[in-house]
Amino acid sequence: MRDRVDTKIRHVTAAEANIFTELGFGEDEAGILQESAEKEVEQLLAIKRQLMQEISSWIAENKLRQADAAARLNVSRPRVSDVVNLKTSKFTLDTLVMMLGKLGKPVSVTVG
Repeated sequence: MRDRVDTKIRHVTAAEANIFTELGFGEDEAGILQESAEKEVEQLLAIKRQLMQEISSWIAENKLRQADAAARLNVSRPRVSDVVNLKTSKFTLDTLVMMLGKLGKPVSVTVG
């Protein structure tokens, strides 16, 4: 007898809802947790945008076509387009850091 995987959806949280309230936190604590999570996401997106802008600037400064930049980065041309168009959701921080390393622009981190 094979065990079946339960795939039934029992609850969907609305996009505008506070996930922390849905998880059972009180209103005040849920509000604080939601605000904190939103700040963390915005910080991550700001870092990704900065790294992507560095890559885009390097491409522009070197007057490269996206296909040439893709060859240098060992990625597809559409991936370069995603970088240039700041499609942050398509990249992790480590991928962007590695891309900059391939361009001779090592990334250093300052904590402060």
